[in-house]
Amino acid sequence: MSESESENNSDLNEMESSANEEEASEAEEATDAEETNADKSEDDNVSWKDLGLIDTLCEACLELKWKVPSKIQREAIPVALKGNDIIGLAETGSGKTAAFALPILQALLESPQRYFALILTPTRELAFQISEQFEALGISIGVKCTVIVGGMDMVSQALQLAKKPHILIATPGRLVDHLENTKGFNLKAIKYLVMDEADRILNMDFEVELDKILRVIPRERRTFLFSATMTKKVRKLQRASLKDPVKVEVSNRFQTVEKLQQYYVFIPVKFKDVYLVHILNELSGNSFMIFCSTCNNTVRTALMLRALGMAAVPLHGQMSQNKRLAALNKFKSKSRSILISTDVASRGLDIPHVDVVLNFDIPMHSKDYIHRVGRTARAGRSGKAVTFVTQYDVELYQRIEHLLGKQLPKFECEEDEVMALQERVNEAQRTAKLEQKDIEDRKGMKRGKGGGDEFDDTEQFMGARKRMKGPQKGGSFKKGNAKKGGFKKR
Repeated sequence: MSESESENNSDLNEMESSANEEEASEAEEATDAEETNADKSEDDNVSWKDLGLIDTLCEACLELKWKVPSKIQREAIPVALKGNDIIGLAETGSGKTAAFALPILQALLESPQRYFALILTPTRELAFQISEQFEALGISIGVKCTVIVGGMDMVSQALQLAKKPHILIATPGRLVDHLENTKGFNLKAIKYLVMDEADRILNMDFEVELDKILRVIPRERRTFLFSATMTKKVRKLQRASLKDPVKVEVSNRFQTVEKLQQYYVFIPVKFKDVYLVHILNELSGNSFMIFCSTCNNTVRTALMLRALGMAAVPLHGQMSQNKRLAALNKFKSKSRSILISTDVASRGLDIPHVDVVLNFDIPMHSKDYIHRVGRTARAGRSGKAVTFVTQYDVELYQRIEHLLGKQLPKFECEEDEVMALQERVNEAQRTAKLEQKDIEDRKGMKRGKGGGDEFDDTEQFMGARKRMKGPQKGGSFKKGNAKKGGFKKR
């Protein structure tokens, strides 16, 4: 056997064993979740005051319409107030930001100082969201927060750091950049370290950056480690950075999923776009999040839907940070009804008005499915999730059903109605392809001149809609008379 063949075989064996490990851990999590679901909380009448919080913070919670603490808050806050390190196993949507923010703010009030707490997160959007929560909870006590993430200007961030905020929220890579390059900046005074979504931080290969950060912060500190699952990497991180931690485990993931109406639709891969447009039309009037597997596909899909007059905006990791925030704000403010994203938006983002999640590209890992569909049916609302399954996705889809422990119903589509849209969708695909090439060409020219990237949200490209009849907003197709923003079928 040749050397390259043996390398390939060892790679395959490694991939198979890691897939088997993942399946085993998923099955274990499913069992744990069922047990958690069976346990109904007996503490629904516990108040914020009962947790040991001071009146100022209790009032801040009530002003944010948080009437009673969630389960993770009831479990974690009293432990944190006693001064223990915490390992919190909880999903997004369970209220874990407040579970670590409130004890930190109370400790800050007792001994005020600058650079009091450092919060590390895997994604930029989550960092800004955590900052918003800290500022909302600490508005009456004048808490100052600074967000340090990639994609933003280093000099303006250095000026913000010079003002010495109380709370620093950062992604590991950019924080290390400042530790190495910003004169006078250090973390020697930090009293609290929080690693939020620690499993995701480690999956994104921030291990080297984390080691550098842990070396320059004080050993005498409180550490809160929040993670979705207890992976081997998280265990290793726990040993390196926590002292006698208390483990707080709450899994709301499967409870959230049970509130959803979940469906699948089995389709030939070449008609995915046609089915997407049909389903958007059938469920028109709702707010959609569509998940794609690549940055390129989010842009292509957004351009295609725009060509059909639909208010879609993409969000992906290759966009500049300002454009990412702008796209998110357009969707949050409901000026755009469709957000098309990679998995950069599958964790942490809290947008309560999302009605429907569409898995346009099936996720490679079953756990990512749980995070994606968790973007809807939040805060007691109902929601729908539809997963597109092509002939190439059957095994991945079976893994998802195995993790959920149930078979999902089929989303019924009338094939004749779907295929009646094919001609228009084909035209929109051609337009999207041309415009995507145009965007790439312009980006290249901009970079050549040393300029920024101002075309990455597709907002400037509306040529397709100008060439088609009908209003530009909205975006649904119906037989007979067109609705607002729609077109008659041919």
